[in-house]
Amino acid sequence: MEQSAASPEPPGPRPVLGRDSVQVPDDQDFRSFRSECEAEAGWNLTYSKAGVSVWVQAVEMDRTLHKIKAGRPVVWLNCPLPSTGRCPKPLKNRDVITLRSWLPMGTDYIIMNYSVKHPKYPPRKDLVRAVSIQTGYLIQSTGPKSCVITYLAQVDPKGSLPKWVVNKSSQFLAPKAMKKMYKACVKYPEWKQKHQPHFKPWLHPEQSSLPSLALSELSVQHADSLENIDESSVAESREDRTGSAGGEGSDDDTSLT
Repeated sequence: MEQSAASPEPPGPRPVLGRDSVQVPDDQDFRSFRSECEAEAGWNLTYSKAGVSVWVQAVEMDRTLHKIKAGRPVVWLNCPLPSTGRCPKPLKNRDVITLRSWLPMGTDYIIMNYSVKHPKYPPRKDLVRAVSIQTGYLIQSTGPKSCVITYLAQVDPKGSLPKWVVNKSSQFLAPKAMKKMYKACVKYPEWKQKHQPHFKPWLHPEQSSLPSLALSELSVQHADSLENIDESSVAESREDRTGSAGGEGSDDDTSLT
């Protein structure tokens, strides 16, 4: 599936912003995503502690629509990672429907997704539907049982989120998510040995029992077609403010992405 070595490397990321139809990412999409994960120019380091680093990049001067990148070394992981959509109180929770693809690239492994419309899963009244413009993981092997994971997310959460949410996402929620991921990775080998150890459909597609879905049944989810919820005046709750002091907190499922 890789193109020849003579093919030029793309000058920068090729996001799905202008995509009008649902397509499976090609080699250039994956290479572009890896380049963005490894890029340094234009990124501001906002957090660095205990092996976890977080960078933020504003997009088109919109403080709520931004890219966030987090990375840390972890033990090797061989399964696709779930995304979450819980927001810090008292904001409304988000949900997102994505088309997820993954590809081994030498010793690297890339998982990436973008938002789509699914006929069976329209927006719900009790949740705000967010849009993943392009989100994913770059997993780079550093040894037989170790790797470095970079998480890159460009998500439109919809609504006019208050500044404290943007700050919290880079200073608290992203590091917390990476720490939870690390703990899950450490426990995964023992857990997997007790739960269908040979069942790995992400490596062996023939093992999957999920029904097939034609791409023609899906369409690209654009942010401007969804309701815009104004939460700019929502103040951070005292409970949440206390729990996030110093960038640390409990291991609940609070997350923005």
